[in-house]
Amino acid sequence: MSVRRRYGQGCPVAHALDMIGERWALLVVRELRLGGRRFSDLQEALPGAGPTVLSQRLRDLESVGVLRRRTLPSPANARIYELTDWGAELEPVFRALARWGARSPIVPLEGPISSDSMMLGLRTFFPSTVDPPWSATYEVRITRSGSGGPEGVDGGDADGVDGAGFDSYVVEILDGRLQRLARDVPSGAPDIVVSASRDALKAVLDGTESAAAAVAAGRIDVAGDVETVQRLADASRSLPPAASAR
Repeated sequence: MSVRRRYGQGCPVAHALDMIGERWALLVVRELRLGGRRFSDLQEALPGAGPTVLSQRLRDLESVGVLRRRTLPSPANARIYELTDWGAELEPVFRALARWGARSPIVPLEGPISSDSMMLGLRTFFPSTVDPPWSATYEVRITRSGSGGPEGVDGGDADGVDGAGFDSYVVEILDGRLQRLARDVPSGAPDIVVSASRDALKAVLDGTESAAAAVAAGRIDVAGDVETVQRLADASRSLPPAASAR
């Protein structure tokens, strides 16, 4: 590992921070929670880290057993980084941190957000059940940086799904419960396909703009029922109340 300051305490919390407390380390782990990523994927999701810092964090996290490198089989033949089983045990820590951070009384939720982070937020804040319930399978296609319009196919960014220029996520709702959210494509035909840039989708998910208005303005493309997209967005905003600053 790199030479850095350590807490030097015999406390499990301090020991955990020695391993994952460096700047950008936890965000690297965040980007691997939905599956493996290539270095270029991580660069695109964490542009503020820079390639040198990102490389160091990946080495550090690999050396302590949080993640590992693996080469995908042919025809991909790409090297990816993925969480180990032990690294994946950080999942409840991330959910707790997200809910705690969302309740900040003074720090607004502003700034850019990665595609994975946006979808993980949906998973974190989706309530245990929704009334009235509904069932639907969504495919959400989020355009990657440098790609074109809402379909995410102009530009042909090679870092997208099969070079298409977007990341694809499947969201399955059954009787008002979130059954599955994954960086993947549906096994069958989805009920609804949503295609959008990060900013456009974020505006719908955080309530800045309705799904219908975004579709009418051409900011997102929906194949299926727009109102069912709105229901998903509304359900994902079950944020806890802000904490008191006192």
